[in-house]
Formats: sequence, C-alpha cells, structure tokens
Amino acid sequence: MTKPLEGKVTVVTGATRGLGKGIAIGLGEAGATVYITGRSLDPSTGEGQLSGSLRETEAAVEAAGGLCIPVQVDHSDDDQVRSLFDRIQSDFGHLDLLVNNVYAGVQALMNSQGRPFWESEPSFWDACNNVGLRSHYVTSVLAARMMTPRQQGMICTISSWGGLSYIFGVPYGVGKSGCDRLAADMAVELKPYNVASLSIWPGIVGTEQMSSMADQMAASETNDRQFSGFQERYNWETPLLTGRAIAALAADPTVMQHTGRVQIVAEVAQRYGLVDEDGTSPGSLRSLRFLLPFAVPQLRPYANLIPNLNLPWSLMLLSRLGSPRLG
Repeated sequence: MTKPLEGKVTVVTGATRGLGKGIAIGLGEAGATVYITGRSLDPSTGEGQLSGSLRETEAAVEAAGGLCIPVQVDHSDDDQVRSLFDRIQSDFGHLDLLVNNVYAGVQALMNSQGRPFWESEPSFWDACNNVGLRSHYVTSVLAARMMTPRQQGMICTISSWGGLSYIFGVPYGVGKSGCDRLAADMAVELKPYNVASLSIWPGIVGTEQMSSMADQMAASETNDRQFSGFQERYNWETPLLTGRAIAALAADPTVMQHTGRVQIVAEVAQRYGLVDEDGTSPGSLRSLRFLLPFAVPQLRPYANLIPNLNLPWSLMLLSRLGSPRLG
C-alpha cells in the first residue's frame, strides 16, 4: 500500500473511540504522523463506561502503519489546547492537517429524549456546542497560525446531515449548521494562503454508541417502520471510511478546488475509488441506492442493483434557506 501522507503531521481531536479513532487509523494507513486527543489516556475499568482510550487508538494507528502521538486534552480548557499546538510546533515545526472531530454532546442529547427545546435547561445548548462548534473554532485558529505562514495545509470539520434538516433537537442542528458555515467562512480567509477548509459529512456510522443503540432497539422489539433500517444497520459505514476519505482529500494536490464545500464521505469514496473496511461501497444518503430501499424495505437485498445516482441539491434544499455550499 502506498503512503501518500508519509511525512505529514496531522491532528485528530476526540479520538479515543468511534469516528475519531477510525479517522486516525485511516490517516495512519496513509503513513501520516497522527496526534490524537481525548480525555482518557489509558483503558478504563469502570462499569457502564464506553470503552476506548488514547492508548488503544495509538496501538491501532501504529498497526495500520502510522506514527501516533497521544495527548490527553480536555477541549473545554483552552490552555490545554494551546499546549497541544505548542508541543506540535516544538516537535515538528509544522502542521499539515487538522480534523475537528471532538464532540461532548452525545450524553446530553440522549438525556433530552426528544423533548422540545423549551423543556430543557439553557445549559443543553452549551453541552451540545461548547466541546463541539466552539472547540472546533479554537483549534482552527491555532492550526491556521501554523499553516498560513507555510501556505499549505487543510482543516476538516466533522459535521453531519443535521446541518441540512432537523435531527436530535435545536442545539444539535444549529451547531452542525454552524460547523458547515465555519468551514465555508474559514475557507474564504484561508484561500489566499493555499489552506483548504472542508466540512465532512459521514453517513450512518457504526460507532460503538450507535451499535449499542441498535442492539437495544432490537432487544426491545421496536417495530416502528422508520427505525427498521437503523436496526438492520442498513447502509452503515464504519469510522474507517471517513478516515480513508479524509486521507484521500489530504493527498489530493487539487483539493483547493473543493475548499469551503461540504464533502459527503460516501461520495468522496466514490470519487477516489475507496472502499470501507469490509470492502463495500456504501451509498450516499441522498442517493437512489439508499433512499429507495430505505423507504421500501423489501428492496434492501437488491440495493446494489439500483443506480447509485444522487438527488440534486436543489431538490434536497427546497424547504431550507441559507443552505451550506455543497459539492
């Protein structure tokens, strides 16, 4: 396997498990040096806690062929974040890629249990967007200070389809729309310095937390049709696919033509000929290959026979004003 990111210095925030871990592994496959951040340095033995630690991610990245440097960071503490970038400057003197992934709002979203926003405390907003949208801005400021003098680099901000339409509640959707706008507006100011800024939309990612939710729904024998595809893990992606997509973008010498735009992981994979961990090619959530079998479960065994055509954004955005730049 070629190592297109060999010699490149990268950062993935929030990489103890889930999507961040998969991204770090994907960058490691491509030969990058990967700084990873998170609050749990060593594996936890506590009951009822999600597994995952920086040490475990470090081992997985190095097994994939990369060099991994774990740094314990609480992204709600700006001083700790500054220390991270000071260390990178001291160690290597440059930074090629930042992936803004850290997010601390999952538990708050689960606790809200679908209640309308006025039935939650205002602190619900902070829980969703402090270690999330705000922390992405902080790390982007510090990364840009390292990238712009060299006139090269890329900042990827993990967002979601929640930036397009309602999902999980008001603070979540506004935060994800903010991530898209953050990436787009940073691109305007970074473009003269040849630094790319992209918003990344994964599909339905089978993280540890998502898999646990699917198992719980299956055990409860939830028969609601709208959840059937979720329980069946229909068209799920692994976290590694997002890592491979970002690695391909970072290695593309023409990536500046995409700056400021949303990049959908499944579509990036199709563009660069990438496959997921199991060799499959998931469809984009706006593709006929996903939408038709999702609406008609009987078609799911035949999904690969359906043309992998994407609906135009003009149709997807009819009910939304001020949409993000897509492409």
